[in-house]
Amino acid sequence: MLPDWVEITVVDGSPANCFERHMRALPPRLRVLRPDAFETGNGKVVGVLTGVRAARHERLVLADDDVRYSAEQLREVVNRLDGADLVRPQNYFRELPWHARWDTARSLINRAFGSDYPGTLAVRRSILETTCGYSSEALFENLELIRTVHAAGGREARADDVFVARIPPTARHFLGQRIRQAYDSFAQPGRLAAELAILPLVGYAAGRPRRLVAGIGALVVLTEVGRRRQGGRQVFPPTSALWAPLWALERGVCIWLAVLSRLRGGVPYAGGRMKLAAHSEAWLTRRHAQAHSRRRQGAEAQ
Repeated sequence: MLPDWVEITVVDGSPANCFERHMRALPPRLRVLRPDAFETGNGKVVGVLTGVRAARHERLVLADDDVRYSAEQLREVVNRLDGADLVRPQNYFRELPWHARWDTARSLINRAFGSDYPGTLAVRRSILETTCGYSSEALFENLELIRTVHAAGGREARADDVFVARIPPTARHFLGQRIRQAYDSFAQPGRLAAELAILPLVGYAAGRPRRLVAGIGALVVLTEVGRRRQGGRQVFPPTSALWAPLWALERGVCIWLAVLSRLRGGVPYAGGRMKLAAHSEAWLTRRHAQAHSRRRQGAEAQ
């Protein structure tokens, strides 16, 4: 149960019959809205921006429907907006079926190199007003939002020590997301190059067992570094790092399938295809600077 000081807005893009059923089932204190549009690129971004425009407060917490905050965690990420325009906490799976353990390895590798990309962010409404939101053309929407805030000169606080639970997807949904998640790496050229090299390196080491074992060991150690960062051991089980080789092998296959998807015009999404993973921060900085210049010129002309 969330505290009374939290105002909750649910943006529901379900079909009309489901929407009405959800309206009746949800508590009266929740405000339930329809998205402002239904056929504009990334539906999650459209939903987020609908909620942002309807919000009555400066400090906002954006969360996927599978995210589960406690009142203490919610207060912590909101408080960290005191010195930031965007706060990035760490998600972890509350239950651990096999596919959640598999995907946890990805999160820990991200933590080893910096921070993970969670299904929830806290952000100041004013920074999104400054940028006029963020692009719904991007598939990797959280990275697009983070880079948009950076491009506008906003400050990010990485809350790697704030662990917010999420419910794992079904195994079927997990399997259906493998290529789409790999496609996100097109927004990060260094990561893309590393992932494209996985299969060639595995092929090279296959006839050299010692090198193969050494490579697997190094990956497990790297993943364990991510598990131990910022108190991660309190939510990530000791066996988490052992799943990293399986995840890496899967990504090594799926990244090449993602390349094929890109050659075909983009990754399948909501009945169409999306080609853009995310804009570069340099591109967003130029775009924001140009937009700011136009607004300033318009204000001076008045």
